[in-house]
Amino acid sequence: MRTISLPNYDIIIAPGALDTVGEVTRRLVGAHRYALITDTSVEPLYASRVLASFGPQTPVVLRVKAGEAQKTRESWARLTDEMLALGFGRDSCVIALGGGVVGDLAGFVAATFMRGIPFVQVPTTLLGMIDASIGGKTGVDAPAGKNLVGAFHDPAAVVVDPDTLRTLPAAELRAGLAEAIKHGVIADSAYFAQLRDETAALLDAPSGPGMHAAITGSIEIKASVVRRDEHERGMRKILNFGHTLGHAIEAGSDYRLLHGEAIAIGMVLEARLSESLGLAAAGTADQILDAVERAGLPTECPRDLDATQLIATTRTDKKARAGVAEYALPACIGTMAAEHRGWTVPVEDAAVLAVLGRG
Repeated sequence: MRTISLPNYDIIIAPGALDTVGEVTRRLVGAHRYALITDTSVEPLYASRVLASFGPQTPVVLRVKAGEAQKTRESWARLTDEMLALGFGRDSCVIALGGGVVGDLAGFVAATFMRGIPFVQVPTTLLGMIDASIGGKTGVDAPAGKNLVGAFHDPAAVVVDPDTLRTLPAAELRAGLAEAIKHGVIADSAYFAQLRDETAALLDAPSGPGMHAAITGSIEIKASVVRRDEHERGMRKILNFGHTLGHAIEAGSDYRLLHGEAIAIGMVLEARLSESLGLAAAGTADQILDAVERAGLPTECPRDLDATQLIATTRTDKKARAGVAEYALPACIGTMAAEHRGWTVPVEDAAVLAVLGRG
């Protein structure tokens, strides 16, 4: 077992950790009642083990359909109303069992139910384990863009069981690697190189020791950033590398693209953008392109997406200021640019159109 600590909670990483969720939650929270929020794909795989770990104090199961399309205010309202109808009070706790969508949605339910109750993250996807479950960001999507309605609400704990990756579809596994690649780009060139060189082995053995080490490495990188900037007022913005264009592309595709697939495209494009602006060393984008291709992820923006609409969507990004999109851009593998101005740079539309190939 490995434990990585943040100021307000621990991240527990261990094979078989699903069977400890009840013990961990009771020890940290000791709630009167528990609500297990999951989706229709994860529930038949893992809900029974988590429920059994609570003993006689069995949580109530609330569910949503699987997929990004469920991360809405409507789903948040329905889940909240269900908890109210079932008589949950402020002495309750939410367990989020699933990928990033479930974690974000269930976390937002916990953040807002009776002005905030505890919750525990139990991510079952690679993306959830190394990114979405860490840092206290919760929220839902809006028609204008992703994650625009939400709150910072730290979990009581994050329980990571790498064995759940055995049942993760290959496309979802590859999509999770996009966030791992991002962690290497923003903070650790050695981790980036190791991940690039071992991609095939990681995909072949998703619950093996190599993947366990990759998960731990990524979590350590993200936790290190979050410790220094919990509420994204400065350095934490570097975690958004690839996400300004990536989120716009994801939404523009009507979520046909998985989150990690869109972020992979966004990283390649934003690295090219950084080079074009003279911020990144020559060849940085090619190194990222190579890593993304080895993971079997897309590298180009779909041609059917309207560039003008993509740019309009970037202006709703949370880093935008005065209606201008700001980007977190690399200086080279392992180092981000623009530390002197808060880690993001405003970029003119013409430069973005050029890297989109529409200029």
